[in-house]
Amino acid sequence: MMSGLAEATTEEARAALLEAGRLLFARSCDFYFGAQKLEQVPPPGLPEIAFCGRSNVGKSSLLNALTGRNALARVSNTPGRTRQLNFFNLGERLVLVDMPGYGYAKASKELQADWQGMMFEYLRGRPNLRRVLLLMDARIETKSADLAAMKLLDEAAVAFQIVLTKADDVPPAQFAKRLAEVQALARRHTAAHPMVLVTSSETGQGMPELRAELAAFALPG
Repeated sequence: MMSGLAEATTEEARAALLEAGRLLFARSCDFYFGAQKLEQVPPPGLPEIAFCGRSNVGKSSLLNALTGRNALARVSNTPGRTRQLNFFNLGERLVLVDMPGYGYAKASKELQADWQGMMFEYLRGRPNLRRVLLLMDARIETKSADLAAMKLLDEAAVAFQIVLTKADDVPPAQFAKRLAEVQALARRHTAAHPMVLVTSSETGQGMPELRAELAAFALPG
């Protein structure tokens, strides 16, 4: 397995990682399974990367931008709409898992409890899960639901990496403050990767770097 961008010590190594990411995400990516209950998830197979985040953080938009497909993941104006684990096969080398959004204020307490229970069991018990990408909105402060999700990931002993979304929509000074805050937050969590990735689904910012990071977990092509 390749190392990620944080371990790339030369421009040549970085360029090789970026090219590996480009080639991986040039492959077909197709939805193949949806599970509303833990017992419905497909058997472990290819390495998996899970995407999670607060409702309306831009998870579906990021998945579409990352894969270059406009409708791979359904983009909804209704927060909390995704209620199941959606599995996407990327070129028979990697599986992307779209997790239900958390922290939607109008969701019932039962639904929130179900999310925590199901997600924790999935995160803790999935042997082929390589990393969780925790998406956070660059425009707003860290929410209590984000902190709870990080605690859950720590407890499940699952490596996660913070990805800031919607970075194009933040003034530079405000963004620098937000980035520093999130980087400090990552350092305080044992399961967190130290590198925070910065993205924009609108402009494509950060997509090559994110693809490169994920290519490190894919099966050899």
